[in-house]
Amino acid sequence: MDLYVYYRVQHQHSAELQAIVMNMQEKLGNLHGMNFSLKRRVEKNVDDQTWMEIYFSVSDEFTDELGLAVKNEDLMRLIDGERHNEIFVDMPPCA
Repeated sequence: MDLYVYYRVQHQHSAELQAIVMNMQEKLGNLHGMNFSLKRRVEKNVDDQTWMEIYFSVSDEFTDELGLAVKNEDLMRLIDGERHNEIFVDMPPCA
């Protein structure tokens, strides 16, 4: 399964948050041997951004570990509102 996490970020926090999130993702990627990505939605309002963290091929337990990493890094102080998790799985091939 792939985990998609999206949230809002105020522009003034973007540089600090980007460094922290990218470092956190690298640590988690090395620990779990997985790929990850960090994206930002292109928006007209440059003061308020939507970001998305993507974690590919993770286990069911990974969301708990990610939550702990977010807490340890104190990410919520830089995020506007909540982090929203969405899980997607691959579609089986048609016969």
